[in-house]
Amino acid sequence: MVFLRMTNRISLSFALIAFVAACATTPPRSPSEVAADKKIELAVIQALNDDPNIYARHIEVTVRRGVVTLSGLVLAIRDLFGATQVAASVPGVISVNNQMELKIFRHG
Repeated sequence: MVFLRMTNRISLSFALIAFVAACATTPPRSPSEVAADKKIELAVIQALNDDPNIYARHIEVTVRRGVVTLSGLVLAIRDLFGATQVAASVPGVISVNNQMELKIFRHG
């Protein structure tokens, strides 16, 4: 009897894990979504490079279903926040996920 309860609990645990894993994955993007994301990515990169107040050389841009992720290294706080604002202003951008790191150099 104890063995059956334990087996049922283990089976239920595996079923729950499988269910959560299935819900956590996103369906593949269609070719039109991939093309739209690439267009947004190029527009964000261009906008960052065109802004004279942002040093965008080390900022990486990825887009998935209109959500822009900015990553990489910036050297000034204005670049950290400015890049997010610039990316958000690009048509087609749904939201911006800022994953950039601020590198502070100390003298001395």
